[in-house]
Amino acid sequence: MKNILQWILLGALLCSMSVWAVPQQSHAEIRTVITAFAHEQTLHLPGQVTITVNEIDRRVSLPACPALEAFLPPGGQLLGNSTVGVRCTANMKKWTLFVPVHIKVSANLLITNRPLQQGYALRAEDIGSQQSELAQTGILTDPLQAIGKVLKFSVGAGQVLKQDMLRAPYVVKQGQTVKIQIERQAFKVHADGQALSNAAEGETVQVKTLSGQVVSGVVQPDGAVNIRP
Repeated sequence: MKNILQWILLGALLCSMSVWAVPQQSHAEIRTVITAFAHEQTLHLPGQVTITVNEIDRRVSLPACPALEAFLPPGGQLLGNSTVGVRCTANMKKWTLFVPVHIKVSANLLITNRPLQQGYALRAEDIGSQQSELAQTGILTDPLQAIGKVLKFSVGAGQVLKQDMLRAPYVVKQGQTVKIQIERQAFKVHADGQALSNAAEGETVQVKTLSGQVVSGVVQPDGAVNIRP
């Protein structure tokens, strides 16, 4: 009789646990969502991209969620060691988890073939490449990104080229006489002026007119300055 009572109590306990147990979120599903998100966000990167998502601590227990959403925390970037967040957006089950990831990008990085001086405009023969891991954003991988650009400072041979090392060539130089184009709805007004600074195509420059007025406009490919009132 005692044994029968024990079995009845055990059965009741198991039934109670099965009724009240909350389904747990699969860690594998979370990692799959992160991998898909990282893949989509790194499609623009050059070269071969390898995505590694860290294992989630087995002690982490979260309610199962029908609506998982991956996101990049503010200030984060998917390159090298990073973190991706996953949140449950379902009502009554909201939670957020952050998981470390590593994004490895192997690409042909642009390098200089010889020492080059500040102010030098790069040509095709000045540029080579080397296979390496892309460790930060802004590193150039396409020669078209560099040819014709001007070095902001001198560099040695074998220097990896980055966007912030180069500038567009100046179309307008300080003190130069430039043509001013003032566009209105039905007509254009042309005048001469003096550029107050250096500027490349598409940049804004201040120009002093013959009357002494200072105006700002956008530099055109031919060196004219377009002013829109």
